[in-house]
Amino acid sequence: MHKKGFTLVEVLLVVIIVAILAAIVLPRVLYSASKARNQACQANMAAINSQIELYHLNKGVWPSPLSVLFTDTDYFPEGTAVTCPVLSTDSPAHTTNYTLDANYRVDRTNHVAWTAD
Repeated sequence: MHKKGFTLVEVLLVVIIVAILAAIVLPRVLYSASKARNQACQANMAAINSQIELYHLNKGVWPSPLSVLFTDTDYFPEGTAVTCPVLSTDSPAHTTNYTLDANYRVDRTNHVAWTAD
């Protein structure tokens, strides 16, 4: 007499295979998400620097502090500061994400959330 169903060995084998596949895939997915956040941060810095240049061309002065630029709806229509996806994910308590350097630029050397790939 044959019973329908799976044996314990078959079920354990499937569980082991799924665990091995998860161990292979999960780190790659997490790395991809981290890399995407870093690339979004780079895109934010490029956009901010473009708006800094435009502000300087239009008004003849550099925006200092950076919040002057963020609150001007001609440059950032939302009227709020651009947030770094890396910093907001790692530490939501931070509110000041980007800062100006001596040359009125935002770059990765003075950005606290930057992580090297």
